[in-house]
Amino acid sequence: MANPIHDFTAKLRQPAVLPGVLDYVRWRRSVEAARKAGRPAPDAPAMAPVSINLDLTTACNYRCDHCIDWDILNTANKHDEAVLRASIENMAAKGLRSVILIGGGEPTVYPGFTPFVKFLKDLRLQVAVVSNGSGNRKILEIAPWLDEHDWVRLSLDAGTNDTFIRMHKPVDKSVSLEGICEWVPKVKAVNPRFKYGFSFIIVWRGAEREQDVKIVENIHEIVGATRLARDHGFDYISLKPFLVRSSTGSEVMDPEKAEAELQSVIQRIRREIDEAKTLGTDTFKVLESTNLRMLEQGNWRDFTNQPQTCHMQALRQVLTPTGLYNCPAYRGVDRARIAAKDAYGDAARFAGTGRGLATILDGFDASKECREVTCLYNDVNWWLEGLVKGDSLLDDVAAGAERADYFL
Repeated sequence: MANPIHDFTAKLRQPAVLPGVLDYVRWRRSVEAARKAGRPAPDAPAMAPVSINLDLTTACNYRCDHCIDWDILNTANKHDEAVLRASIENMAAKGLRSVILIGGGEPTVYPGFTPFVKFLKDLRLQVAVVSNGSGNRKILEIAPWLDEHDWVRLSLDAGTNDTFIRMHKPVDKSVSLEGICEWVPKVKAVNPRFKYGFSFIIVWRGAEREQDVKIVENIHEIVGATRLARDHGFDYISLKPFLVRSSTGSEVMDPEKAEAELQSVIQRIRREIDEAKTLGTDTFKVLESTNLRMLEQGNWRDFTNQPQTCHMQALRQVLTPTGLYNCPAYRGVDRARIAAKDAYGDAARFAGTGRGLATILDGFDASKECREVTCLYNDVNWWLEGLVKGDSLLDDVAAGAERADYFL
């Protein structure tokens, strides 16, 4: 992958991470050998994922018409914070290195958001926050604890307040795009070390979250959003294409369904991005997501060819108030559920999580379940598949450069 953020093979080959990855591969090799010999498969090791997406809450104070997690928002499901903290402590002791606060709700509306971030940093975990921008006062509170490996990204998707309000529909009518952006210099004044990003999901006419739920086009606001982000002190703007839910529940790129005149749409996007890139500086970057590059290059289907086993299920998981899931693309989908939300809460449940992981590694056929998913983990999954199915000595697998970036 051209984008180092999505070069997950390089991330897993970092010296701090590779030993745990190879322990997983040894276990999967032993499972294959036991089955060939007609013996019971060995239990999974008591390993934690390297990285998790953590949904602190399902509550959200926006009603975005393009939200991919619409169906799981504002439910009654909650974490028991004592169990959640115990789970994170147990995972940190077994290899967890990064936590992305994101997902099926707005993380900053979680009542204990600030002390929970402090708890994560006290465990020496890398922390990222994906927020809708309404909670920048909370970002200001946590700013002193973040370091150069952490990041905050605001999902804003607009260059004008009118489009922002129509897309996001904040419950609090006083929320505005300009007001959100004005917080960034205040936070940066407290701590300039971590990266503060402006996320822009590109939406085009004809796209819809589901049948008859139309969404607001914003291609024409790419340049304005870029200027807004630069002028308010963001470190970058990240541009990415709209995703939809497939019939299987996965997040997919489906541009043909979005609009028949795909090439015209791509040309419009390209013109806007080319102009936006003229606004970049030494301290402000205009970033195109890997998915967007796939869409432009027309090779997005190449990344839907998945191995039968998704090995990344063991190394990157999604913990939510409704359970533990195998992938961000399947958040909240029952057949992708590894275990309950308290899965890592104590030693006994940790063992049960290993059994759940073993079951889903064998029962979740990614070559079928994810055949429509343009998967950012495609390359690394095939690398891991080669290690598991190969016969080379794992001690010979060379470590790569240490990036100190453990977000997966």
